Amino acid sequence: MQFPLLSRSGVLERLIAKASESEEECGIPLHDIPGGAKTFELVAKFCYGVKLELTASNVVSLWCAAEHLEMTEEYGEGNLISQAEGFFNQVVLRSWKDSMRALQTCGDVLSKAEELHIVKRCIESLAAKASTDPNLFGWPVLERGGPLQSPGGSVLWNGISTGARPKNTSLDWWYEDVANLSLPIYKRLIAVMESRGIRQEIIAGSHAFYAKTYLPGLNRRKVSGESSTRLNPAALGSPLSEEDQKILIEEIDQLLPMQKGLVQTKFLFGLLRTAMILRVSLSCISSLEKRIGMQLDQAALEDLLMPSFSYSMETLYNVDCVQRILDHFLAMDQVTGGASPCSIDDDGQLIGSPSLTPITMVAKLIDGYLAEVAPDVNVKLPKFQTLAAAVPEYARPLDDGLYRAIDIYLKSHPWLVESEREELCRLMDCQKLSLEACTHAAQNERLPIRIIVQVLFFEQLQLRTSIAGCFLVSDNLDGSRNLRSGLVGSNEGGGWASAVKENQVLKVGMDNMRMRVSELEKECSNMRQEIEKLGGKAKGSSTSAWGAVSKKLGFKIKSQMCSAQEGSVSKQNIGNNKVEKLKDRHVKHNRNSSISDKGSVSSTVPS
Repeated sequence: MQFPLLSRSGVLERLIAKASESEEECGIPLHDIPGGAKTFELVAKFCYGVKLELTASNVVSLWCAAEHLEMTEEYGEGNLISQAEGFFNQVVLRSWKDSMRALQTCGDVLSKAEELHIVKRCIESLAAKASTDPNLFGWPVLERGGPLQSPGGSVLWNGISTGARPKNTSLDWWYEDVANLSLPIYKRLIAVMESRGIRQEIIAGSHAFYAKTYLPGLNRRKVSGESSTRLNPAALGSPLSEEDQKILIEEIDQLLPMQKGLVQTKFLFGLLRTAMILRVSLSCISSLEKRIGMQLDQAALEDLLMPSFSYSMETLYNVDCVQRILDHFLAMDQVTGGASPCSIDDDGQLIGSPSLTPITMVAKLIDGYLAEVAPDVNVKLPKFQTLAAAVPEYARPLDDGLYRAIDIYLKSHPWLVESEREELCRLMDCQKLSLEACTHAAQNERLPIRIIVQVLFFEQLQLRTSIAGCFLVSDNLDGSRNLRSGLVGSNEGGGWASAVKENQVLKVGMDNMRMRVSELEKECSNMRQEIEKLGGKAKGSSTSAWGAVSKKLGFKIKSQMCSAQEGSVSKQNIGNNKVEKLKDRHVKHNRNSSISDKGSVSSTVPS
């Protein structure tokens, strides 16, 4: 019964011959057979003439076991080595699916498979197929489980051409299959793919897919795909341990190219969040923060809201991490020339203004983030100020978002003293507030008096500018109407009727703005009278008191601006809540003060 084994294997022939020399019965140990007992059972069946079916799942282990047992042609024509090698070359390497399955089985016999160059040949085959556009293949194209195609490219049904064309295959069709490989084999395959010229964004997408496969923290939102036509990931086994996940994050960080836009910013934030939870190395966290900083303009507000995972941090969100990410973005923006909004030539003209879109988007993003963290009572004033001040002034076309964040912070931190409130409010430019924001700020009791006065002044200035522009438009419309009235016949009267109607609507709007300006001028006049009363006791001159206020506020404006239409305003008996509130705050502020402390108007109306 030993003869079939002896006739096919040189190793078994020598072992049995040596054992037969001994008169005692003994067993032959075969512990080092590649593939173990299951593979040796298949080898034994082959030796005894049982028909053996070679598949992509068993050909590697059978080939390695046959090489180990020296089952060459010397011990019989058509021996196992030649059959396994022929099947591997003619069947396995021609198919993506079979090459992938064979490569996955190499892990059990890795050393022998490396010796026989099986791993290398599988990787080369897979890389060649992945680097070729599948839409350019002839028949059969979709061997991975899709519909068969005729040589003309149409879909076949029971061997009959249907005339329908299959859908184009995306360039990421191989992501899911490759994700089933072990990390060392995956890295080798990706390296060969890169050498074959596969684009960096496709390679980076594969890294992201691989990370999402094994890091549970990245799979909060499961994306449905066409997985039914792909390899069924046979049990990936138990989830990776925390130590293995840490190693995987560091490896993915090293594999990803340091280039903007290759992977989604949301994925990078998820990777950073997971890295902080697992407490990976500081160098890896710093690298991820730098990657995010390079493309911070592509982030969403929810991405920035990363909880604090450190026991030493009291804040709800990790503000320090966002500060570092913003610093990386600003440094990169400065290198690329985006930090200078414009340049000036010898004649004083603006030239070469670069695009401000990315920095503007980041400014809006940071303002939204400040509004989210402002309710946290543990966010200290210096940290809030540092983050808000880090955004360049030119990056904010309007300061409405910053004003909203400051207002929320003041509401959540009522214990701030007046000097701290003023210091915080200096972060915003009152001239860059919209009319709606100015209206809200003028009635906001949380703001210091100095800021409210500035807001009222600039609100009046904006309204004056708007009215002047409306007058200019009205004059142009009237001139255009007079010009065309002598040229256009009566048959075009319908078009002019529409223009006249629009002009009337515009005039109504101007009338409304005139009323608003009148109200603001009345407020300014009342404020002036109040300031004169407070300053008269010290200097005896209301004119000098108002000059001191103007100088303190930093306004280069004459007192006539507030009294230009004082005569017309005095005829109106409209009360205003804003002035009453300011009066009350003035009275409360000076009720407990001595007369000597009222000597300077500038101490009552700070700038």
